[in-house]
Amino acid sequence: MDDPTEPGLGVIVAERRQLTNLAYRLLGSLAEAEDAVQETYTRWYAMPRQKREAVESPGAWLTTVAGRVCLDVLGSARARRERYVGAWIPEPLPDRTEWSGARSAEAGADPADRITLDESVSMAFLVVLESMTPAERVAFVLHDVFQYPFAEIAEILDRTPAACRQLASSARRRMRAAKDPSPPVAGQAHLVRHFKEAWEARDIGALVGLLDPDAAMIADGGGKVGTVLRPVEGAERIAQYLIQIAAVSPGLRLMERTVNGRPGLVAQHADVTVTVAAFDVTEARITRIWAVRNPEKLRSWNASGGELEDS
Repeated sequence: MDDPTEPGLGVIVAERRQLTNLAYRLLGSLAEAEDAVQETYTRWYAMPRQKREAVESPGAWLTTVAGRVCLDVLGSARARRERYVGAWIPEPLPDRTEWSGARSAEAGADPADRITLDESVSMAFLVVLESMTPAERVAFVLHDVFQYPFAEIAEILDRTPAACRQLASSARRRMRAAKDPSPPVAGQAHLVRHFKEAWEARDIGALVGLLDPDAAMIADGGGKVGTVLRPVEGAERIAQYLIQIAAVSPGLRLMERTVNGRPGLVAQHADVTVTVAAFDVTEARITRIWAVRNPEKLRSWNASGGELEDS
């Protein structure tokens, strides 16, 4: 698709990382993000060369089109997720530095390798984004995360800059209302390690002590693997459920891994990742566990070209 004689080709290609970062935060799905980026480039190359050369800022053009593509996807995603079996959780992201024998030359082939792992991809952040309207999400992510001016966002949303400012403000209130202060990464890693050790020891009392009394565990199997379809609520119920899982899952191996830029856990069976768990922590207690089990959302964890090193 790329023409080596195309003026400014390097600039166009270099935008892929930025577009993938944007699309993942807007859609919460690597597969959908990659499709949106591909559609954006398809529209770019569908233009006559003369029109492409007339574009003053190819990066801004690509971002505008990617934003509109994602907005359309978000509109249809709501209907699809209403038909989804059980809870829908954003697709978890691995940290490639934790893989042994990971790809080098081919690393850029996986869209997961293009995502910058910062606070704006934490599972807690993405879950709040899911509660927003498509327009709120686009306005908030573009302005607050990527620092785009409201005048440019207005072109994507086909609204006035003032209306886009109000959308971002509304989204910001949602984020503040839902987000509790999280401990430093080191503190969360310490808590997740104790959680792993308590689970491996089948110590229900220790598990209860690590969980907030009102904690909730949400699992996403997508109807493809067995899991709870509704949230498990309360420290004791979660601990009991985890002990039951341990009893019926011989050979399951738990490892401490970075999940969306924060400490989490990965469960493997026969060297295949079967569950990725992300955590939300407040005041030294685990308040939320998001357990992704849908195999379609674990492709990046099972196609690294290497193996996870044990902790």
